[in-house]
Formats: sequence, structure tokens, C-alpha cells
Amino acid sequence: MSTVRASRKIERAGVNALRALLEDHEQIVQEIDGGNDHGEDMIVNFTRGGKRTPYWIAIQVKSGKKYKRVNGYAVPVDDHFDEWRQSRIPILGVVYDMKKRELFWVNLTDRLKSVEESPGWVQVANSSPLNPETIEQFYTEVANYAGEERMRIRAATDEEALNEAIRARRGLDPATAPNPLFEELANIALKYEDRLKAISRNLAAALPMMLLIMLMMWVWPYQIRFVEGSSDMPAWLWVSNLYLFMFTMSIVIFFELRVGRFPIETGKWLWMIAANFFWLPVIDADGDSGWWGTFWITAGALVPSFGHKVLILTFIRFAMDRVRKRREMEMG
Repeated sequence: MSTVRASRKIERAGVNALRALLEDHEQIVQEIDGGNDHGEDMIVNFTRGGKRTPYWIAIQVKSGKKYKRVNGYAVPVDDHFDEWRQSRIPILGVVYDMKKRELFWVNLTDRLKSVEESPGWVQVANSSPLNPETIEQFYTEVANYAGEERMRIRAATDEEALNEAIRARRGLDPATAPNPLFEELANIALKYEDRLKAISRNLAAALPMMLLIMLMMWVWPYQIRFVEGSSDMPAWLWVSNLYLFMFTMSIVIFFELRVGRFPIETGKWLWMIAANFFWLPVIDADGDSGWWGTFWITAGALVPSFGHKVLILTFIRFAMDRVRKRREMEMG
């Protein structure tokens, strides 16, 4: 047979006392069951003259000696700091002194908004009792705060209003309410945000190279057929040599883009070479043995040979200039 926790009687004493007080004064109280308790025990909709008002509050209730202090009482913040201070409806703390059978309250949202880090506990003063004599003052203070903070809840039915209040106490509104389908992915993305930004920058820099590789793969068989129809040299060797040069240029562009430089001239040469040689199989699909094929076969052999040398020497010179500038800056 299951047992009931001894502390449950103490916990319920405060909730029952507060609920009885509020309902005796015609306030609408909705208790939050334990499975949905995220730092509050009840949600209250204020009424005036037997009619609902647009003012809602959420209350965390504490009972027992461990919340008593020398100069009053205290409500533990635990891991509710951000939730309570950012809530769109006021979150109140109420402590029940079982020996005195008295309730004392504090506006947790208001107190926590004035600090940047969790204080661990929020003090509840002896001068803030909640009883039949002070409940009108309690209503006035809390309603004024809710009104000034624009925390009003409006809905057609009690159920809709309660649901809206529950969303509001968690800081949710249509503009910020989470989509459960992507919430965990968003948390992972935020955890690795800097790394993902670096990956995103690298992917953007690698885009020209990826496009070039796709084109190379698509055009490869057509290039082979063109060379075989235009020359007796090994077709794969001619095409590989040309592709290697274009690929080297794309790698240079990738690393330049990574550090924030855009090698315009290199990009122009890459675009011009790729456009001409990738267009050959379209102009002359099967190649020929005349001057046209001979010209492009010769160009396809010479361009990579000289191009590699010019490319490497040029960027070595650029790197030397940067090294000199860094040394000059370090020296003086």
C-alpha cells in the first residue's frame, strides 16, 4: 500500500488556507496539479462586483518552519528565476505560517526584475500579511501592477482565459510561443551557435568549388568524347590536367573567401576558362581532326601548365607582402 508524504499535509495547509481566503472574497482560483507545477501552485483571476476582471496572477505557496526567517519569511527561487521575472502575468509568493495561521505575500516578478542574477531567496516581510482585512489592499496593489505592466488577459470563456494565463506565466505569446517540432533543434543550434556560424561561412565560401565540381562531373564524359575525336593523346590525361587547374583555382578562392578577401581576378579567370572549355562539347560534341580541335587541345594543354605557375607565384607574392606588413606593424 502506498504511503502519503508527511510534508504533503504541511504543503496543502498553505494552499488550502490561501484558496479559502480568495474564494471567500469571490476570486476565481484554479489550482495547478503537481504534474503541471512549474513553480506556481495556482492561477487566480480577480473579480469585482461578481464579474471577471482582466487581471490574472499566478501564486507559489510555501508552508512550514523552513521558510521562517528572523525578520519575516522567504520564498526559494530555485531554477525559476528567468520564468518568474519574465512572466507576462505577476507571479506572487505566499508563505503560510502554520503556528500563527497567517499568510504573507510578495510580488516575485517585481522583486526579481530589479536584479540580474538569482538571489536564491526572496524576502517576505512581516508587514505584508494577506487576510480579510488586507485583501482589498492586496487586490489594489496587484491589479495596479498588472495594469501598469500591461499583463491583461482577455478571452471569451473561463477555459480560454485560463489557458492564456498559463501561456502568459511561462512568458509565451503568439510571437514567442515555441514550436515543439523545432524547439529542441533550436536549443542545439543555440548551444553550438558559434560553430554553426563558422560552418555556414565555410559553406558559403565553398559554394563556387561545389558548383564547379558538379559541372566537372556532368561534363566529364562529353569532354572525353571531344578529346578522343580531336586528338590521339590520352583523353583522361588531358581532361584531368585541365580539371586539376580549375580545381586548384577554386581552392585558392575558397581560402581567400574564408579570411574575408575576394580574389576577383582569379574568379574572372576561373569563370572564363570553365565557360570556354565546358562549352566545347556543346559546340563540337564528337570533336574533329581539323584546326578547331587541334587549337583547343593545344590550349587545354598549355593553359593549365602556365596557369599553375602564374597562380602559385602570384599568391606567394601576395603572402610575402602580408608577412612584411605584419612584421612592420610588430616592429613599430
